[in-house]
Amino acid sequence: MNHTESVFGNQIKKSVIKRAEKKKKSYIRKFGDDSKVTYHLAEQENTSIGPFLGVKNIVIEQNNPKQFSPDCERGVIVGNIRMGFGHYRISIAIASAAHALGYVPYWMDLNSYKQTTGGKVIQAQNNLYSLGSRISGKSKLFNHLVWEPMNYEGFRKLSYNAGDQKNAELMTAVFKEVPKDMPYVATHVWPAQAAVHAGMKHVVNAIPDNWPMALHLAEGSFHTVQTHSSFLGYRVLNGMEKKKVLKPMPKNAICYAGHYVDHELVSNIEHDCNLRVKRMKEKRPMRFLLTIGGAGAQKEIFAAIIKELLPRIEKGQAALYVNVGDYKNVWEELKNEIKMLEKAMIHFDNWKETCDFAEEAIEGEVKGIHAFYHADIFQAVYTTNLLMRSTDVLVTKPSELSFYPVPKLFIKRVGGHEMWGAIHSAEIGDGTLECRDIPHTLQMLEWFLTDSSLLESMCENIVRNKRMGIYDGAYKAVRMAVSDRDKRR
Repeated sequence: MNHTESVFGNQIKKSVIKRAEKKKKSYIRKFGDDSKVTYHLAEQENTSIGPFLGVKNIVIEQNNPKQFSPDCERGVIVGNIRMGFGHYRISIAIASAAHALGYVPYWMDLNSYKQTTGGKVIQAQNNLYSLGSRISGKSKLFNHLVWEPMNYEGFRKLSYNAGDQKNAELMTAVFKEVPKDMPYVATHVWPAQAAVHAGMKHVVNAIPDNWPMALHLAEGSFHTVQTHSSFLGYRVLNGMEKKKVLKPMPKNAICYAGHYVDHELVSNIEHDCNLRVKRMKEKRPMRFLLTIGGAGAQKEIFAAIIKELLPRIEKGQAALYVNVGDYKNVWEELKNEIKMLEKAMIHFDNWKETCDFAEEAIEGEVKGIHAFYHADIFQAVYTTNLLMRSTDVLVTKPSELSFYPVPKLFIKRVGGHEMWGAIHSAEIGDGTLECRDIPHTLQMLEWFLTDSSLLESMCENIVRNKRMGIYDGAYKAVRMAVSDRDKRR
């Protein structure tokens, strides 16, 4: 089946198909054609998150091809790319759920295979997206005229999916030695599309965003979504060809799953929320976690928050975690602007120290400012996950973190599609509205610090949401992939 010519029975214009084929040819001219190459694979212990989640990396190993012998009965492949931290974080949630359910998660990052045509295509696209994110944070005009419309309506178009499907054909070479019967959960659409094109039989496409976009469609896979509203939008392909009523997705191609969240966070919700309320009632420092992406697009917002918190931190009324991921330059820029950050306790590139701190902070005392940086991407991303359990308020843009079971203060989005993550979170009561400028962000910050009812109500809602299964999406995505394999057998 040619997924470029139609999407769930909806025909694509010939001009769009021609444009997609032309783009594919241009990538081949630029990056080569490895469709006839066999990449030998090996499994490698993931030394960062492997001890927590049992993760094994799938790597290219041309010199020792017999190392890749996955346990097909107990293995689940987590197909992903590194594009920002978001898709890696969702992948970690899927891996965590698979591990908790007794499966072995195999990490397959198409972007890590730099020598492949597909890896080069993904990196080129990633560079463009990162550039757009940075410019949007600095230019209101670019954000208004280009970035918001592209992220909100551009990616929504059915025609956009046709182009991606053609590009995904360039990402299949690395799948040749992967057992086609292995359950496969993708946390980005390109790995899902590539797996389908490569003949993988049990592909689950874990859609991240709460705004239905054709960008995320991978016909031939089973789609899971995190909210009921996005289920409705995807089911009927709402607005994906302007006002035209489209043929809907088949009912056996999509389901509502719930939020993709790590087992370690879901299983400890009641305990961690009780501790948050207890700390608040005992007037201990309220802990804020700032997680800053590599683009640094919202650095001025984070700087304003830190400056606002400094007097409270000195008085013992607040404590601060700052995770800059694998971008040390972001910390240096913040420190140059805010001299008081020189007094921060530094947790840089010491994974054991970070893990020990995060574990001790759950029940223990935390004071002052703690800064975290790790060059290893797994450690950079997972640090935020580890710190979530002991934090009181997560300060973040309404990205994939919108769906995590921790009280959240949402700052301005990057891209129009993110708006719907904050809306959903506010409606189920575990996060604030999106604060679209610094004054409103600081107003919400003050509310958390001076009115205990806000944090307490969010904790109550998080516990209630857990009972309703809202945070069970990662488990369900894994079960869908495994049950599809077992049913077909």
